[in-house]
Amino acid sequence: MPHNVAHYLAEQAREQPQVAAVRAPIGRMSDGSIRYAERSFGQLEAEASATAHYFAGQGITRSTRVLLMVKPGLDLIRIVFALFKIGAVPIVIDPGMGLSRFLRCVRHSRPTAVIGIPVAIWIARLFRPSFRGVSIKLPVGRGFAGRLAVYESQGLFPVVESAEDELAAILFTSGSTGPAKGVCYAHGMFMAQVEAIRAQYQIEPGEVDLPMLPVFALFNPALGMCTVVPEMNPSRPATVDPAKIVRAIQQNEVTNSFGSPALWTKIARYCEAHAITLPSIRRILMAGAPVPPALMVQMQKIIPNGEIHTPYGATEALPVSSIAAAEVLEETASRTQNGEGTCVGKPLPDVSVRVIEPVHGAIAEIGQVVDCLEAQIGEIIVRGPSVTRGYDQLPEADTSSKIAGSDGHWHRMGDMGWLDAQGRLWFCGRKAERVMTADGPLYTDCCEAIFNQHPQVFRSALIDVGDGTPAIVIELEKDSGASAGADFIAELKQLAQSNPATASIKDFFFESPFPVDVRHNVKIHRLSLAKKFRQTQN
Repeated sequence: MPHNVAHYLAEQAREQPQVAAVRAPIGRMSDGSIRYAERSFGQLEAEASATAHYFAGQGITRSTRVLLMVKPGLDLIRIVFALFKIGAVPIVIDPGMGLSRFLRCVRHSRPTAVIGIPVAIWIARLFRPSFRGVSIKLPVGRGFAGRLAVYESQGLFPVVESAEDELAAILFTSGSTGPAKGVCYAHGMFMAQVEAIRAQYQIEPGEVDLPMLPVFALFNPALGMCTVVPEMNPSRPATVDPAKIVRAIQQNEVTNSFGSPALWTKIARYCEAHAITLPSIRRILMAGAPVPPALMVQMQKIIPNGEIHTPYGATEALPVSSIAAAEVLEETASRTQNGEGTCVGKPLPDVSVRVIEPVHGAIAEIGQVVDCLEAQIGEIIVRGPSVTRGYDQLPEADTSSKIAGSDGHWHRMGDMGWLDAQGRLWFCGRKAERVMTADGPLYTDCCEAIFNQHPQVFRSALIDVGDGTPAIVIELEKDSGASAGADFIAELKQLAQSNPATASIKDFFFESPFPVDVRHNVKIHRLSLAKKFRQTQN
């Protein structure tokens, strides 16, 4: 098959033209059930072609950089596949990062077209200096479907035969430990991701997916899965109403769903409180941050016919590895709670993982690295067909994050971890967030697991309060009745002394809620916490 994922949609339209491809909520029925606008694969392919004809008529061509400011749903899916057909390059930036950061990303990515909801077009006009170079502004909203109807008679739009390494899209990182960066995706890498996900999780055509991260909905037409658009705010996913998600799963007999641990924690608590099970679910994917074993135990009771998987990766490299809850609970959870890190499983086929002695600064070529011994914590680097080759117009970031090799480039994940005797990868935390004490480094995931076991601790964060002095910040469980008093701090100090990894931690702070990333609402901004409490110490 040629290297353009738009071919996948055409293939599904031929093989299952009448099967539902997208269901987008448009209201409620009298009995409270969700009312959907539905499109089959045949209809979605026809509408994506009509959209491509429309865009081409407005001046969008192969390699045109197109900033997308469209809400998740039917419009987003058909627009993205229309752009792929043309060979244009969609640019996707998280809307929740704040206006100033968003505009910075826009200026850097230099789009020449904007497709978005009316307020997006208004922003493009109001902040014209950030949108310098944009000559095409196409609104999406009321009347958009009507404009497309004019182009439906033109038939299927011929898909551009893209090269394997041709730029397909620019997806921005969440910016959880630094400024958000545009990651360059090639068509061949998109196709490698689709095939890796299909094979790893044994996804079959005809399944129904409820993706709680909008970008994952874009894989579904290629996988032959129906996308059920969730009722949630994509810029603030942790504010989701779990009742709406559960209703959508039940009503659509959803078989697959992706979401962060923060989302599944809310859903699990709701299901437990209302004695709800979700028997249609075959698999749940949890990612964005390490998944607590206790959450896996909760969810296993709720999905009696399904399995929980935790893929590991990043915007630059996805997926790298994966592990099922059954293996975690049987073999690795106790070690995680003992401070050894979180096991994220074996690398996927065709993905190579190495753990190397950490290096500050660039590594020019792979021959310069020193591999760690088994079970020795080091810096994680990866290579494979779904690993991106570079950032958008950021040569310094490429230099610091990529390593040249005779058999393909390697990506530095920015994470610390280790490999066990079975070849499984263990995640210990972000390299930038480790605390370099006088006695050696402390790692966030290893230390926080000790304190997270306290029943009144919702989550914790390891920080450096200055000169390598470690401290722990605690976010208490809501309605737990706990307070940050002397007795509670004494219990935390006792926990710290129970494990060699945390024995040196003497200082404790409290914060609620923690600052978190905009994409998953679960990655803790530990560097922000460190800055805040370092100031209180001075």
